Amino acid sequence: MEQDDATEPTLYLIPTPIGNLEDISYRTVRILQEVDALACEDTRHTRKIFERYELQSPSIIFPCHAHNEDRAVGRILSLLRDGMSVGLTSDAGAPGISDPGQRAAAAAIEAGYHVEALPGPSAVITALMVSGLPIPAFTFLGFLPRRPGRQRKAFEAFAEAPSAIVFFESPFRVAKILKVAEEVLGDREVAVCVELTKKFEKTFRGKISDIVADLDGKKLKGEVTIVISPPPQKEKSKDEVRDKYSLI
Repeated sequence: MEQDDATEPTLYLIPTPIGNLEDISYRTVRILQEVDALACEDTRHTRKIFERYELQSPSIIFPCHAHNEDRAVGRILSLLRDGMSVGLTSDAGAPGISDPGQRAAAAAIEAGYHVEALPGPSAVITALMVSGLPIPAFTFLGFLPRRPGRQRKAFEAFAEAPSAIVFFESPFRVAKILKVAEEVLGDREVAVCVELTKKFEKTFRGKISDIVADLDGKKLKGEVTIVISPPPQKEKSKDEVRDKYSLI
């Protein structure tokens, strides 16, 4: 069986479950046990994985989050220079996708070290799949700005794009941001995914206006990922269809 172990110092970008701890790969379990050091957005979250699977944690574990990322990246590079392999985990999901990790990866690549990303759990992909919406392509916006004016600009930038829009949002602002989306994008189909893969997972599907009305007065809790459908496709005339397939 082919192994992907690197003989050179390697930075491993390790996705962790977004909710259900069973959503972890055999490879992730193996790499977590093999790395010499582990940088974690939240050491408490990663420790739950070690406890759940009775894993032996590396001797070096330290935080790498938004408030100490510069210092943590320096430590990661120092460990790599010493010939060690380093794992990097985010709180939940994939490092570098609206979570710390990109700067560490870029620094390691620039310094000439091997960087390897493990596939794994992603709230973005999970939400797209469960939405039931057509996804010819998608645009990921991460967390949108809190001000409505900036939210409008973000939606306006992709209003005509033939792709779905997916983004994260606080459970307390879902209705407000959907109203802004409706003003800019029109009353498209939407899926509001709450607590994906967790015990109280729930997805609200329908027109934006219907979901706003449905959520009126309701208090959502937990992580929220929103998927908005692409703009309606314009029907092509017979002449346009004929021209497209014409050989002359």
